[in-house]
Amino acid sequence: MKYLLWILGLFAAAALLATVSHNPAYVQLVYPPYRIEASLTLFIFLLLLTFVAWYGVVRMALNILILPAQVREFRLERAQAKLHKLLDQMISAFFEGRYAEAEKAAARAIEMGETSALPSIIAARAAHEQRHFKRRDAYLAAVEGKKAGDSTMKLLAHTKFMLDKHDPHAALDALQELRDNGVKGHPGALSLELKAQQQAGNWDEVLRVLEQLEKYSSIDGIEGAQLRQESWLGKIRQQKDLAGLVACLKNMPADIKRSSKFTATAARALMQQGGCIQAHQLLTDSLNAQWDGELVALYGDCQSGDMLAQIKQAEKWLNLHKQEAGLLLALGKLCTHQKLWGKAQNYLEASASITPRYETYEALGRLAECLGKSDQASKYFKLAMSIGSR
Repeated sequence: MKYLLWILGLFAAAALLATVSHNPAYVQLVYPPYRIEASLTLFIFLLLLTFVAWYGVVRMALNILILPAQVREFRLERAQAKLHKLLDQMISAFFEGRYAEAEKAAARAIEMGETSALPSIIAARAAHEQRHFKRRDAYLAAVEGKKAGDSTMKLLAHTKFMLDKHDPHAALDALQELRDNGVKGHPGALSLELKAQQQAGNWDEVLRVLEQLEKYSSIDGIEGAQLRQESWLGKIRQQKDLAGLVACLKNMPADIKRSSKFTATAARALMQQGGCIQAHQLLTDSLNAQWDGELVALYGDCQSGDMLAQIKQAEKWLNLHKQEAGLLLALGKLCTHQKLWGKAQNYLEASASITPRYETYEALGRLAECLGKSDQASKYFKLAMSIGSR
């Protein structure tokens, strides 16, 4: 269509030129005492030429007037292109672990007048990774006066710095300031809060934050389960009396209770608080449900009221697990407490022959002391020390 219009225009121009060239008309300009006569064709040509010349002059003048603005725009576009390239280099260097280059690129971007807080935050993070803490704090302070939304990045960066410094209380203060600014349910902030609450040992808060992260699908299911177990174990270790410990165990989820790691931690805590009866029941239930060779060794440290019943239970297990060194160690300890010296020595020696360990030789040494065999006791203690020092 465009080419067709051009062809039609050319034909029209040719027809007009042919008509004008054979036109006998003329134009007379009179300005006394002068008079000028010219053909109509020449007059029209000169008129068009004058129009074109004036049009060119006007366009040139306008271009001269707007030239400074065009130069400024060109320089601005070139500076923006250079700045964008610098920002790309900054981000690439930071995430590739080239922190010195990232800090240098960020500092250049700040000098070039970048208005966002990103270069200051990246520079602070890069300086932090290089352990240049004064420069880090200076970059972070430069975020002041930026856009209101940049305060979120600043507070998140400050929180991370405090966590790396193992100052969870300062980190939690920064996160509280973030919430006061209206930022709630931020997955990144929740992840940092989770670490801060872990460092502070606030296990109830860890469980609360973990639940929120799972709600937002911001944490892997396996990692979440491990953190939940760690939190409950932390709560167990924090209990100061038997009543609080029993109440904590009562509220614990069933899937956590089935863990052998939980059972071992809970049993030790119960024995420390004088709850040997509860520890005995806990260990018995766990071992009857799922056998654990390491867990059964604790059974010998848990002396409940009826020691003979404990020994009988352990001997039942021995019929099913004859070569279990931990079970033989537990039986040796229980028999020692009941002054069943012969059985105790047989069980402990059998355990040492299967798996030599520090606890077994230590128990043999104490047994030898009870029997008045000091030389033999010294030999067993030396064996225990040799294993313990490995």
